[in-house]
Amino acid sequence: MDFNIESRNKSTVIEILTEKLDTHIAPALKSELVLVSGKGEKNIILNLKNCHYCDSSGLSAILVANRLCKNAGGTFVLCGLNEAVERLITISQLDTVLTITGTLDEAEKMISQ
Repeated sequence: MDFNIESRNKSTVIEILTEKLDTHIAPALKSELVLVSGKGEKNIILNLKNCHYCDSSGLSAILVANRLCKNAGGTFVLCGLNEAVERLITISQLDTVLTITGTLDEAEKMISQ
């Protein structure tokens, strides 16, 4: 499995376990996001602390998660970005659209407010 899914109090945390969020992982991640959302989860945290590379399909999966949470009236938080992934998100101007925190703890605090 390329990611770990854990239900918490007020959210579902998905942690990418591989170094790359790319065309090999993004389709499975999108499917999982749709399943999690379909089960009624409206708050999702995507933890990318292990991820050092993200391509356009990875960004697409991130945007799917953001849209699913928004449509459900919930919150999507991206956390644990390393420099390269953060730079890509900034260049893509997604930092203006997405909620981003440094750590999982910060992400959970944001959702529990």
